[in-house]
Amino acid sequence: MSEDSIGTSRDTLSPATSKPSVRYDKDFVLTDEYRASMPDMQNEGFREIFGANVPILKVGISNFRLPLRYITPDSDTHTLETSVTGTVSLEAGQKGINMSRIMRVFYDYEERIFTPDLLCEILQEYKKTLRAHRAQIKLDFTYPIAQSSLRSGLEGWQYYPCAIEGRIDELDRFRKYIHFDYTYSSACPCSSELSEHARDKRNVYGIPHSQRSTARVSVEIAENEHLNIESIQQMCLEALKTETQVMVKREDEQAFAELNGAFTKFVEDAARLLYEQFNADSRIVDFQIACAHLESLHSHDAVAVINKGMPGGFSGQFEDFKSLIR
Repeated sequence: MSEDSIGTSRDTLSPATSKPSVRYDKDFVLTDEYRASMPDMQNEGFREIFGANVPILKVGISNFRLPLRYITPDSDTHTLETSVTGTVSLEAGQKGINMSRIMRVFYDYEERIFTPDLLCEILQEYKKTLRAHRAQIKLDFTYPIAQSSLRSGLEGWQYYPCAIEGRIDELDRFRKYIHFDYTYSSACPCSSELSEHARDKRNVYGIPHSQRSTARVSVEIAENEHLNIESIQQMCLEALKTETQVMVKREDEQAFAELNGAFTKFVEDAARLLYEQFNADSRIVDFQIACAHLESLHSHDAVAVINKGMPGGFSGQFEDFKSLIR
């Protein structure tokens, strides 16, 4: 085969027996024949597999980032930097996957407005393009919601770490999830009562301890239902009442102190209050809630995990409490 039928460049290609060129050839012109001649190790047969020839549960790429659009309840959109993790299953006898296809398929959808339901379409394309039985995708981003102050009328943006996730199995059954982090204040009921006791019995002024706390709410949305992030934020607010504030003046700080006094809570209380709220919503098939209170009294944190307990659903396994402490 002549060199022109493989690829062309300004200089003649070096013979295989000569020393390889260390110069980047910016004038090289790619041809179809040259591309076809390139090795593709990921699609080699099972004889090229290193180690045990067994299936791999997930293989793909994580943390490729791009700006994506998300719709708001008033049909506006937020364009947010998003970290994407896309994976597929790999069967025994397959050397590997073409990792770049995970990203290339996703980029075909980058102009769309992203919802949990759109992930089903992308995952079906993953299965087809990568010849996989199962596929999963997760989009991590920080979502802004405007928050009004308690009394002064000021307004600011509260940012919520969250993710939407989709999974599709070998029977094309699709499941969709939203993960949402909610930061609130937790005033200790015991400390509050002890402070009042000191005032009543000894006329001693005391301040009950309270702390910044976080709940990570993970929900599975019913097949034909839709649930937006604003709704999840409102459910958390309704359950816990004491969301941390963005813009405050003195009257807002006083109001927040009163709010904490009116809604003291242990971490157990927080978990159960959230359970009550999410269990009542028919759009939610399953859920799991992990809470962490960054104790100002102790050198350790108070934590709790609760779930709905659906068969084949969230298992209650949660160990990454450090990720909740901000």
